[in-house]
Amino acid sequence: MRASVGDRIRVHGRTVGAGERQGEIVEVRGEKGRPPYLVRFSDGHEGLMFPGPDSEVEQRQE
Repeated sequence: MRASVGDRIRVHGRTVGAGERQGEIVEVRGEKGRPPYLVRFSDGHEGLMFPGPDSEVEQRQE
């Protein structure tokens, strides 16, 4: 997985009833766009994450 600052990340719920989380990548700490990513989620929470198979990156629209 590769991303750039400004891309959106979507984390799908892993269990029944768990909602989807969305956020914006504000910092890429890995080499060449690889994780970990510092993400600001829609609820204002910021966290460092290593996305798993339940995540997808949406490229920023120019």
